[in-house]
Amino acid sequence: MRHETKDFLHYLQVERGLSENTLRSYERDLHQYTTFLQEKCEITDAKEIQRIHVLQFLSDLHNKGRTASTTARILSTIRAFHQFLIRETDVEHDPSLHIETPKKERKLPKILSNREVEDLLDLQGNDALTIRNRAMLEMLYATGLRVTELLTLTLNDLHLTMGFVRCFGKGSKERIIPLGSHAEKAVEYYLYHSRSLLLKEKKEDALFLNHRGKAMTRQGFWKVLKAIAREKGIQKEITPHTLRHSFATHLLENGADLRAVQEMLGHADISTTQVYTHVTKARLKDIYKNYHPRA
Repeated sequence: MRHETKDFLHYLQVERGLSENTLRSYERDLHQYTTFLQEKCEITDAKEIQRIHVLQFLSDLHNKGRTASTTARILSTIRAFHQFLIRETDVEHDPSLHIETPKKERKLPKILSNREVEDLLDLQGNDALTIRNRAMLEMLYATGLRVTELLTLTLNDLHLTMGFVRCFGKGSKERIIPLGSHAEKAVEYYLYHSRSLLLKEKKEDALFLNHRGKAMTRQGFWKVLKAIAREKGIQKEITPHTLRHSFATHLLENGADLRAVQEMLGHADISTTQVYTHVTKARLKDIYKNYHPRA
């Protein structure tokens, strides 16, 4: 089947214009598939492939510990390959037809405990960068903003006297989010004692600036967060999204309405927000096991 595979990859490159990385991914998937068919099923002609052979290959992937998302991707490659064979060769059937795609595992988001959040936000120091870092983290935890949303905020999006911030999320949808007293104080302190020092008489509308007076980047924020987490001795894997996850989970744990949390997070579908209810249930189970005498 080497000839058919080569033609299929050529079709993906020329007619569909796929990138080099995507092509390599297709090639790897097909190599696994055709090698299995040749070595385990003794099939060298695409016309001989039956549904049972595809199922055996998927079972082999499962036995090798491949995740559901990886298996789903490989199955998508197999389907595209067989559809190509039907269109471009004398193959008449698609053995992958009606084979169910493995459901991807929905991983629960990792969050910080209340104590870990307190430690992360407790930044000592009064230099310009520490003041900025404290304001960024306070705002991120207070609002549940995505990091991109945080770093694209401008001075005009901030309304401290009214206690809210305006941001534009996915699809340029506008939403208004309360700030909370701690974030208000931290941001106000940053504006009066740090931002002008970082700005260095330049013109920049972005709210949060780097040491060169330019808008803070995602990479810059990531480095700051990792450094602070390491300094505070937080062992958990922490990403810029961790505070957003923690924001939502802590709200729900303390009785917040799911719809209100959905609105603040900017989720179009409430099912996306509902994952945080699973997190709170998991945490309740842990608490029960740890503290109930007959757990």
